[in-house]
Amino acid sequence: MSATTKTEQQPLGARFDHAACLLCGTENPWSLGLAFESDGAGGVSAMLKADERLQGYAGMLHGGVSAAMLDAAMTNCLFHKGVRAVTADLRVRYIKAVPLNTDVVLRAWMTAETPPLYRMKAELCLEKSVLVWAQATFCEISQEGAVSMVQETPARECTHETSKQ
Repeated sequence: MSATTKTEQQPLGARFDHAACLLCGTENPWSLGLAFESDGAGGVSAMLKADERLQGYAGMLHGGVSAAMLDAAMTNCLFHKGVRAVTADLRVRYIKAVPLNTDVVLRAWMTAETPPLYRMKAELCLEKSVLVWAQATFCEISQEGAVSMVQETPARECTHETSKQ
């Protein structure tokens, strides 16, 4: 099942050129297949059960995967509002380990909207306990903007000593 709106039968990811996403893409064979649905209050949610392929330490979801899932939830929340945006800033707080092979809920919602900037929050929950949460700022872009960001944005020079060797 893919995330769709009632007025559109095309998956949201496809509408926003996001169908190849590693987390929620409907056209990526390696996608986790996260399917976000509206929660009726302006946010989105998805159920998931991570297995050993996403493990960090024994029995625990990898922290980087948790961060990516929270980012994907916030992105999909924006998709449900008709907004195409990229992550400008992301802060993740790890409260408790996310256990593997357990149903958890991934939720996201908007906290402030001043286009082109959107402030978002997301959390991974087990029953009523928040295990990991994130807050982020997203910057709205056009479809052409996404392509030009990749092609035209200069990379920042590394400043760490080992990178200069």
